[in-house]
This record gives sequence, structure tokens and C-alpha cells, in this order.
Amino acid sequence: MSDIQAKEDAAPVDRQSSSSVVVPDEPSPLRKMISVASIAAGIQFGWALQLSLLTPYVQLLGVPHKWSSFIWLCGPISGLLVQPTVGYFSDRCKSRFGRRRPFIATGALLVALAVILIGFAADFGHTMGDKLDEAVKIRAVGFFVVGFWILDVANNTLQGPCRAFLGDLAAGDAKKTRTANAIFSFFMAVGNVLGYAAGSYTNLHKIFPFTVTKACDIYCANLKSCFIISITLLIVLTIIALWYVEDKQWSPNADSDNEKTPFFGEIFGAFKVMKRPMWMLLAVTALNWIAWFPFLLYDTDWMVREVYGGDSAGDDKMKKLYNHGIQVGSLGLMLNSIVLGVMSLVIGVISKKIGAKRLWGAVNIILAVCLAMTVLVTKKAEEHRKIAGRMALPTNAIRDGALSLFAILGIPLAITFSIPFALASIISSSSGAGQRLSLGVLNMAIVIPQMIVSFGVGPIDALFGGGNLPGFVVGAIAALISSVVALTVLP
Repeated sequence: MSDIQAKEDAAPVDRQSSSSVVVPDEPSPLRKMISVASIAAGIQFGWALQLSLLTPYVQLLGVPHKWSSFIWLCGPISGLLVQPTVGYFSDRCKSRFGRRRPFIATGALLVALAVILIGFAADFGHTMGDKLDEAVKIRAVGFFVVGFWILDVANNTLQGPCRAFLGDLAAGDAKKTRTANAIFSFFMAVGNVLGYAAGSYTNLHKIFPFTVTKACDIYCANLKSCFIISITLLIVLTIIALWYVEDKQWSPNADSDNEKTPFFGEIFGAFKVMKRPMWMLLAVTALNWIAWFPFLLYDTDWMVREVYGGDSAGDDKMKKLYNHGIQVGSLGLMLNSIVLGVMSLVIGVISKKIGAKRLWGAVNIILAVCLAMTVLVTKKAEEHRKIAGRMALPTNAIRDGALSLFAILGIPLAITFSIPFALASIISSSSGAGQRLSLGVLNMAIVIPQMIVSFGVGPIDALFGGGNLPGFVVGAIAALISSVVALTVLP
């Protein structure tokens, strides 16, 4: 969620000496950039499955709703610690295989391990002694949590070096760098659409019939099948890219000081020299992510619980509603990704006409309204169930209203993924910190609010009777405040 690195090379490595240094004179061919950027599709496929399927899945294993957000702490923590660490050491890696390839290969292997632990958590737990009729399957939850944390660390290990590899391949050419990052964003969108589409398909387990076991029902088997496809795609794309594209070896003179990945001391030191515009940008970004993270955590769970009325701890009929809601929620996230991709193509044109801060402020109002509208959709769904019966599916109007919110939220999400980083790059020229340090500080303004939300949203939801609406309302208020701050204090 917080990938902000970029930089890359592409000249062949001198194979006569493992200590030789090759500094690229020209950017690499576009086909090599496409090969490396395609790894993003495999990475994002896994992210999409995390966002759409894993919060409901951990509740099926017995973790109460109010505690499920704590598991998501691994995302912001790994974003805060792993990405800068991996970026720092990949810049200075002396392996004979190059600077980036060892980290990309390691990340892919860790993803494979994590997927096995997550997908087969129920089976492993049952083998270790969990009983099928237990409300909380302790051992399965243990395997899931370990796998979940490894998966987040692995994704952050992959994403930073992939972006850095693209920067190396661009060899300092500004146009090639923009092209490389645009291709990377395109493959991220492809991965998102594939991941959410897989999550919304109900019969994947039929392709892999061995996934259905005593401890793993059809929903669990579908999740397991999704992850099998995900890791296969990632491994194939990674092998092709690492085999086809050569990576330069480390040279102490290859990078100028202002191009090196900033480490923790440099990032914290940047706070001392930052000027007011950068502080205002950090404030808007932090508020923006306080608004977003409750929805990103519980979007599918909201569709399941509030819109469809499903319950992971209920009888077979309630669990069927629960699974139906997950599939429709995944469909909503796929629509969200499509709108996000289209919006990403026109952000530059719109921001030139009305200004970046006005655009950001306006879409934060859209974010606030959409989060507030989840309350209306929920109330309509509850009223329908009171009339038609507890097991009734929502009407087409209610379902379409919920899906419309998912789709519309793709507009502000596209802005959130682009405008803050562009503004940080612009402001950095006069902020007292360089561009790299400014982006590193911006990353902290993203992950620290996520940690706060992970700690707070579950207890807040429980305080108001459970469900997801309290967190969404807090998000709507934060989005409205961030809009006002963006429109009034950003330069």
C-alpha cells in the first residue's frame, strides 16, 4: 500500500569478473522494462486477495470481528520497516547476481511460503489438533497469522526492488522513467482486476478439487485455489523477468548521494528541516489514510455483514449468505479497480486544469460522502430483511447501490495513489529535504495512520455494538477534515 520507491538500470553485467562494475550508458529496451514491470501483476494479485478475502476468512477461523483489525498491523509495520530496509540494502547489494534480483527472488519464495501457510491454515490446524466444531480454531489462526505477516513482508520485499530495478533500467532518462512507472501501474491494475475477479468466482475449487477437505469448506477451498493461481502467476513472471533481464552489480560510485534510498536516521532527520508546506502535506495525507483504512480493511466484510446479513458463526444458510456477500464484495472491488485504472489515465489532464490541491480536496469530499452513504445502504438492507425475512437476499437496488459505492470510490483512490507523491516531489525542492527523503517521510504519514486505525477501529466498532459502520463514520469525518485542510492550507 505504500510503495514510493523508484530508480533503475539495464546494461549487461560483465560476466568475466564478479567484481566488475557496469554503469549503463543508455536506457534498456522497452521489452525488458515490460518484463520486470509485469511482476507487479503477480504482486497485486496477492494484494487483491488479501483485501477482499482474508478479513472474512480469519473470522471463519474464529477470530472475533473486533480483533481482526490487529492482524492487519503487519501491513503498515512492514511498510514502515521493510521497504526502507530492503531499499537501502538492495542499493548496496554486492551479490554476483546483481543488486535487485536476489531480493526479488527472495520475496517471491517468501510469498510462496506465506500462501501455503494461509491457504492450508485450516488443514494444518486440524492436523495439529483443532476440532471441527470448535468456535475458535487456535492452531489454524496461528498458522494464518504467521503466513499473513510473512505475506506482507514478502510483498514489500518484492515491490520496492521491482520499482528500483525499473529505475536502473531507465538509466536516469526522465521519459523512460515515467514510461517504466506507467507500465508498472498498468500491471498493478491488471493484477487487481484478476485478483478481485478470482475472488468473486464461486467455482474455482472445482479446478482444484483436492482443496476441499474436512477442515476446509467450499469458501476456504476457493480461497486456497485463488492463492494457488496467484503464486503460480507470480513465480512464472518472476522467473521470466530474472532470467531475461540482467541486473548490474553494485558500485560505490554508481549512485550519487541524492539518489540513494534514505534509511531511518536520514528520514527522521528530515523532520528537523522540513518547512510548513511539507508539514501540511503530511497532515492531509495522514487524515486521508485515517479515512481510507477502515474501508480497505472491512469493505468486503461490510458487504457480507451489513448488506447481505451473513454470519460466519451461523448455520449453513447464514454461512451461504456470508459466502455470497464475499463474492459480491470482490466484484465491487474489481469495479473499483477498473474505475481507478481509468481515472489514473486522466489525473494529469484534470490536475492541470483545476490544480492538484483542488482536485485532492474535491475527491476527499466524494470519499466522505461515499463512506457516509454506507450507513444509508446498511439501513435499507436491514429494513428489507425485517420485511422479507432474515435469510432474504438484498434487493437489486440495494446491491447495485453498494456496488456503485465501490465503483465511485475508485475515483478518490486513484488520486490518493498519485497526487500526494507528486506534491511531495514538487514541495521537496523547497522543503529543506531532498525528493527521496520527502517521499520517505510521506511514507510514514501513510503507515502510521494505518497502525492507529488497526489498533483503534475494532474496539470502536465493538463499543458501538459491532459491525463496520462506526469505523466508516470515523473515516467519513476524517475525509471531510482532510478536504478542508487540503483546500485551505496546501500551497
